[in-house]
Amino acid sequence: MSEQQKSVKLGEIIQEFNLEILRTAPDYENVPLRALDINRPGLPLTGFFEHFDTERLLLIGLTEQAFLTDLTPEQRLERFDRLLAYPVPALILTRGMDPFPECLEMAEKHNRTVLRSTLQTSIFMSALISSMYNHLAPQITQSGVMLEVYGEGVLIQGESGVGKSEVAIELLKRGHRLVADDAVEIKETSRHTLLATSPELIRGYMELRGIGVIDISRLLGMGAIKPFQEIDLVINLEPWNDKAVYDRFGLDAHFTEILSVKVPCATIPVKPGRNLAAIVEVAAMNNRNRKMGHNAAQELTNRMDKLFAEQLEGGTN
Repeated sequence: MSEQQKSVKLGEIIQEFNLEILRTAPDYENVPLRALDINRPGLPLTGFFEHFDTERLLLIGLTEQAFLTDLTPEQRLERFDRLLAYPVPALILTRGMDPFPECLEMAEKHNRTVLRSTLQTSIFMSALISSMYNHLAPQITQSGVMLEVYGEGVLIQGESGVGKSEVAIELLKRGHRLVADDAVEIKETSRHTLLATSPELIRGYMELRGIGVIDISRLLGMGAIKPFQEIDLVINLEPWNDKAVYDRFGLDAHFTEILSVKVPCATIPVKPGRNLAAIVEVAAMNNRNRKMGHNAAQELTNRMDKLFAEQLEGGTN
């Protein structure tokens, strides 16, 4: 398992949000962005620069624009001079507002990039932070097979040779979809869920021992491939151990942590004669059932407790 530090280039953000370029710094498209948050420079424009993060994008909205409008040109020049003297990656104006001449003058002086969006400030800021989080969120690569089974994202893990790919190919033949085989890239999204995908190089391919590498889209069609999927359930396959005690009732929920996010998990012992694909299907459906508030084990326990209580009450009368 490996963890990767992410960054995104300013040029990608400009293209993603169709930002208008008003003034550019040299090689602006390749400026790396590493900060998850955005700066609304209300306090810095008043002269307060304590805790000012120079790695963040600057966002000027209607509030900042109204404050600057009440200043004299000389004051605006001095405020933008101090603000843009810091090595900020870019300054973005929202609502399609025109930049003050003093802003462009100081951007020219300090070689800063100035951009513009037509969106409202709150809408643009929310979308931008969400995008930055998805670009820069911690990411790991884990071994396993990732599938979509009845709409649930199922990550199948286990020792090499335990049969992960064999289970996956049977599930694909049953109409479910492959996300990744062997290497699964996982990152935490802005909604604190886990999004899994496949490395671009091996997307759509699987390895079956004795057969070799196969192209799933050519064998089963493009409908058998899904580019990404949230992880709803982790299934660990392990060789059957006669001395181990396996959960037969399912009353207690089990979880595993990936990138500090808790995900429901289940351990399925493997031995000849078990239809693992069918078991994974049932596990996926049962996981969805639990998310909807239905717990078969708990419901059965409640029925048994009620029956025992009635029998006990009848015996005492």
